[in-house]
Parts: sequence; C-alpha cells; structure tokens
Amino acid sequence: MDREKITLSGAQETLLATLYGRAVDSRSPDSVLHDHAAQEAVERVAYDFAKTGMTDTTAVGIALRAKQLDDWAVEFLAGHQKATVLHLACGLDTRVQRLDPPSSVRWLDIDYPDVIDLRRRLLPEPSGNYEMVGASVTDGAWLREVPDDRPTVVVAEGLTMYLRKEEGKRLIQRITERFPSGQLLFDVYGPLGIRLQKMVPAVRNAGATLHWGLDDPHEVETWHPGLTCLDAVRSVDMPGVEKMPTTGRMSMRVMARLPGFRDVGRILRYSFSSGVSGGS
Repeated sequence: MDREKITLSGAQETLLATLYGRAVDSRSPDSVLHDHAAQEAVERVAYDFAKTGMTDTTAVGIALRAKQLDDWAVEFLAGHQKATVLHLACGLDTRVQRLDPPSSVRWLDIDYPDVIDLRRRLLPEPSGNYEMVGASVTDGAWLREVPDDRPTVVVAEGLTMYLRKEEGKRLIQRITERFPSGQLLFDVYGPLGIRLQKMVPAVRNAGATLHWGLDDPHEVETWHPGLTCLDAVRSVDMPGVEKMPTTGRMSMRVMARLPGFRDVGRILRYSFSSGVSGGS
C-alpha cells in the first residue's frame, strides 16, 4: 500500500498529533473513543509520529477532550433535528463519522484547502447533507455562503490557541451575528499554557506558534449580547480522567491544586441567540 506523503508544516502539521492520539487511544482495551478510523488513517500516512511526543497519558487526554465536545454536540443535535454543524479546523478528525448525524443535519467540515485534499484521500466521506470547505476559518467569505436558516452548533477543537485574540473574537462575532441561535463548543489554553508551549512536543517539533490564551471564559460573553457561558470544564477535571495511566492521574491531581496550572486548558460551551426565531 502506498502511503500518503505529508507536506504540512507549522500549525497544520499538528493535526497529525491529534490524529495519532486518537489512534493510540483506539488500541487500548479501555479506549475512550474507539476511533478505529483514526488508526486506519495513521497506517496510510508516511510520517514519523515519534515527532508528536505522544504518550499513553496525552493520548487519553486528547480522546477525553474530543469526547466532551462530541457529547455536547450530540446533546445539541438531539434537541435540534434540523441543525447546521460547522466543524472548524476539522483536520483529520473523524467527528462526523463518530457522531453519524442524520441526513436532516447539515454538516460542514472546514479547513485549509491542502488539509481538505488530504482528508479526502485518507478518510471515508460520509453520506447525507455533508460538505467539505477548503478555506481558512478566519476568512469570512465561506461563512457568507452557509444558509442562516437553522440553529447552528460550532465545534472547534485545537483551533483557538493558534489564532490571535482579535482573529478569534471576530470569528465568534461573525458566527453569532449570522445565525439565529446555537452553541459554540471549543477548547482553549490559559495564559500559562501559551507561555509553556515549547514544552509541547507536537507544537515545538512542527515549528508551530500558539498565540491566544483565554484567562476568563466570561470575557467571551461580552463579544455578543446573546452569548452565555454554559460550561467551562478545566482539562484537569475532564470526565474520564481515571482512564489515564497512574502517572497521568497523579499529574492531573497535582496540577489541579496549583494556581495557573489548573487553568492551563479548558473546554468551553456557550449558547448564543440573536433574538430571531430559528428552525428546529
């Protein structure tokens, strides 16, 4: 079998670390995600995954973060059978395959064109009302093409820290101004996480740079009058941490007690409404 050669670099290259983390998790008898499609994709890529510095602990952490976002997305779709899903910076994430939404859901996977091309070659394309969009998520042109006729849930995993704050703020404002109602689901680094970025092998070895660290989740509420923070789960408190190896669990307990470190990462859920009634 010919393997796909990887030409990505910088922030785009780090998508291989999250792919590999889900693959490592899928091999565990106590897997969080059971993401066997990720393992199949890894086997088809010509890449030195040792560069990611992935360990069993960090693989479980990646899987737990993904599961939290998955669970919130499933909850939203259960209440909105005709919804739009915007999966921003989708990379090689198999979220649409894992959630398997009904055809009544409009699902868009958005990432840079070269990432989308790689995605087409490595992952099975789902049926239903599904589209891949090759564009920068911060370019407003693609967003203007998305119909604004439905409640919309936005999922952005491993994206915000690569944006500058003003880019993230404007992206959130564009989305909340365009759609009648919905939710934003995304993870963030705290300021300490940004300062310690070179300690993350996947970031360091890809030559990527992290920019935006969010200190107070409630700050985002001030960016649009209809925004409300529903959940702000610290990474050290994620459900399922007990699935980590013993050393990982111990590290999480220590970090949870240290100022700064306990806020090094969060997974956030916001609701938004423009005050205009949307579909369901």
